[in-house]
Amino acid sequence: MSDQDSAGFEALVSALSGQLVGAERLYASLNGEATSFVRINHGRIRQPGTVRQSTLSLRLVDGRRHASAELTLSGAADEDLWRGAEALRQLRELLPALPEDPHLLLHDSEAVSVDAVDSALPPAADLVDAALHEAGDADMVGIFAGGEVWRAFGSSLGQRDWFSRGSFTLDWCLVHSADKAVKSTLAGDTFDPGALRVKMAAARQQLAVLSRPARKLSPGSYRAFLSPAAVGEVMGLLSWGSFGARALAAKSSPWNKLEDGELRLDPRVHLVEDCAGGVAPRFGAEGFPVPAQVPLIAGGALVGRLVSPRSAVEFGIPHTGANSNEQPGSLSLAGGGLAPEAALSALGEGVLVGNLWYLNWSDRSVGRFTGMTRFATFWVEGGEIVAPVDVMRFDDSLYSWFGSALEDLTSTPELQLSTDTYFNRSTDSLRLPGALLSGLRFTL
Repeated sequence: MSDQDSAGFEALVSALSGQLVGAERLYASLNGEATSFVRINHGRIRQPGTVRQSTLSLRLVDGRRHASAELTLSGAADEDLWRGAEALRQLRELLPALPEDPHLLLHDSEAVSVDAVDSALPPAADLVDAALHEAGDADMVGIFAGGEVWRAFGSSLGQRDWFSRGSFTLDWCLVHSADKAVKSTLAGDTFDPGALRVKMAAARQQLAVLSRPARKLSPGSYRAFLSPAAVGEVMGLLSWGSFGARALAAKSSPWNKLEDGELRLDPRVHLVEDCAGGVAPRFGAEGFPVPAQVPLIAGGALVGRLVSPRSAVEFGIPHTGANSNEQPGSLSLAGGGLAPEAALSALGEGVLVGNLWYLNWSDRSVGRFTGMTRFATFWVEGGEIVAPVDVMRFDDSLYSWFGSALEDLTSTPELQLSTDTYFNRSTDSLRLPGALLSGLRFTL
C-alpha cells in the first residue's frame, strides 16, 4: 500500500468519525489492489491490462443495532468523503428499523499496527517475458496477475491496522491438443527464475508423454500419488463449511465424526491455519487480531476450529478472529518423510494425479467426496511415467486419503497462492505436500 493510500484512508475514517452523533460508533475496512493482468494464448501476449481499485466497507453501530454499506473509492478525497457521509446518513436512517443483534461483538480497541512490505517483484513484463522464453515453442496458455494488495481497518475509537504486500501468480498450461494439457502454477512474493525454469522443464517433459497412446483404466482401486496441486483442490473443497464453529455445531461438517471420535485420520496429519506463514493480514475484516497459528488437526485428531466473533458470543467460546464465513485463508499441512524426488519410485506402479476438478461431496456427513482427474494424469510403472491416463471419476473418503490409505506425505510442502480474482485479488494461500496413497477408488 502506498503512503498516499494509507494517508487517504486515515483521513477519510477520521473525517467520517467526526460526523457521528450521540453514542454512534464507526468501523471501516479497506480492500484494495494495484494489479497487472496479462492473458497468454498460443505462447503470445493477448491481453495486458492494469487495475487499481479500493473498496471501503462502513459499519455504523448504535447500541446493539448496526448496518453496513460498501462503496468503491474514486481516489478524490472530497468526493469520497461526500459519498461516505451520504452512506452514513442512509445507515443512520435505517438503524431504528433494525432489531438488536444478540450476537454482536465488536473490537473496541485503540491499537495501531502497520505491516507494509515493499514489493520485491520485477516489472510484470519482465516476468511474463521470462515465462514465454522458458516455454519456447510450446503452446502456452494462461494468466499472470501480480502487484500490490492492501487491507486496512479503522474505527472511530482510534484503531488503525495497515497491511500491504506485493505478490504474483502465474497460472498456465502447456497444451498438446484438444483437452490434453499440462497445468502448472508459480506464485510468491519474490520471483525466482530458477524455480520457473524447473517447473517449465517438468511441464515440457510431461507434455511429451501426452503424445503417447492413453491408458484406459477400469474402475477400481489403484495406488496413487497426489501432487501438491491435487491436494490443494481437496483443501479448497474443505475450506467451505468444514472447520468453522458454526458448521461443527450444526453437524454439517465432514469432520463431525472426527470430532466425536467415531473416525480418525493418520497420526501424521497435522493441519494448521497458519496466518504467519501465509500472505494474509494479521487482522480480520472486523478488526480483531488473528493468531499466528490456529491448530485444527493434530496427530490425526480434531483439536481446534475457526471461530468468528459472532459464533464466540452464540456458543460461548473464544474467537480466533475468523471472518464471518469461518473459512480458512492460510491452511498448512505438515510434510512427511517422503522426498519429493523419490515420490514416483515410492509409488512404483499406479497413478500420478497432477490435478483434480469438479470436486463435490457425495456424502458430506462421512467425508465422502467425488471429482475427476484433470490435465496431466499418468500411469506409472517401475517408478517411471509410461503413459497418460484418460479422464477418470473417483468417489472416495477423506478418512481414506488422509487416514487408512495414506502411506506418506512429501517432506517439503509447497506454497500455493490463490489465483482467485473475483472482485479483487485474494490473499488466501495453501502450504501443502504431495500425498502417497495405497488406494484411490475410481468409479468410471
